[in-house]
Parts: sequence; structure tokens; C-alpha cells
Amino acid sequence: MLVNTPAIVLKSFPYGDTSLISRCFSKDRGKISLIIKGARSKRSNKAAHFQPLSYIDIIYNHKQNRELHLLSKVNYKEYWPGIISKLHTVTLAMSLLELTEKTLSFDDPHPQLFYTLRDVLKKFNSENSDPNLLFWFYECALLSHLGFRPSLENDKFPGLDLPDLKEGSNTFAILASLLSGELSNLPPETPTIKDRKIISEYLWMLLCYHFDGLNNVKFIEVTKSILSVKTQK
Repeated sequence: MLVNTPAIVLKSFPYGDTSLISRCFSKDRGKISLIIKGARSKRSNKAAHFQPLSYIDIIYNHKQNRELHLLSKVNYKEYWPGIISKLHTVTLAMSLLELTEKTLSFDDPHPQLFYTLRDVLKKFNSENSDPNLLFWFYECALLSHLGFRPSLENDKFPGLDLPDLKEGSNTFAILASLLSGELSNLPPETPTIKDRKIISEYLWMLLCYHFDGLNNVKFIEVTKSILSVKTQK
């Protein structure tokens, strides 16, 4: 069955002498793996489409009960060069891709989460929003869409000692705003250093509690340092 869907490239790696395998988050089919035959040959320009953070439109041959599908056609939808212009934003953006890749199941569509990731990356690109708040917003969306929306009033989990949200001056209000699910309504409060540390630890601990393997996220130590220490625009 041919599927035509927008997708965001999460990761890619070589396959054989000239081909490429790409893991993508697609709107219509969720997380998918594509084989792009000949993408690394000198006569092909397809490899450029499958760099992480690429927002593309794909047509591929989807086969039931298979994890690997054959790409038929690809085109760019949008370019986001502003993301890679700063180490701060590209580190946070790459961490979001890794979180998405490690938490989603194959062939399990989450179209609203897909649009949330797209919109967060677009805002990273525009440099008009606080990138730390955008990162936390997506973490909240990821938890919510995958069935683990946190209740700020109930922070008791077996074997998990979450930070006290009352220790930060604006922590509770900021998290409540982020959990509203409205990207246009990012919290007006400026997070203090204490707020940043608590929010970063709180969301990361919840993600690790609900999903296995997140301690292997490449960018996580740098990301936690960025989120906890200072905000840059």
C-alpha cells in the first residue's frame, strides 16, 4: 500500500554500500523506518532529505507487519536553518528527536503530537520563543499524548521521589501552563534558576519512570545542564 504523509526525520544511518535507513515520525503512520536505496550514491540527492530535523513529504510502500518500508518519493516541505545556527537550540532540538524516537512505538500514529513537534521546531527556528520553555512544553505533550499526563496535585509514584514543586517560586504555575497544551499560551512567568532545575528534573524523572532506555539519550547531560542553568534566546 502506498502511503503519502508528511514526516520529520529523527535519525538516519548507512545501510549497505549506497543505501540509507531513516527513522521518521510521520503524521499518518507514527514512527516508521524507511530504506532509501542508492541514497548515498554520487548520482542521488536523497541523502540530504534525510538529515535529522528535516521536514519532508514522503511516499513509501507500506507493508503490514514489517518494520522496514521502501521509499518511493521525497520532497522538502520546509527548511529550518535557524535551529542549527545556535548550539543551544540545536542541542535541545536533537534531544527532542531522540526522546521521540525512543518513546514512540512503530506504526502507532499520534497526529496531534506530530503537529506539536513540528510547531515546536518551527518556533525553535524563529528564535522568538524561549527554547527552554519550548523543550519542556514538548516533554509535557509527549507524556500527555502517550497516556502519562502528570497531575501536579498528585506526585506520588511507587519508587519515585519527585522534586517538590512548591520549592520554586513559579514552578507550579509554569508547569500548569505548559500542561495546558496550548503552544500559543506559553507561561509569562520568567523561570528562576530554582524553577528551571525543578522543572527539568521533574519532567525528566517522569519520562524515565514511564519509558525504558532514556538514560542512553546522547544529548541528555548537556541538555539537562542547559535547561537547569540558564535560558538563552
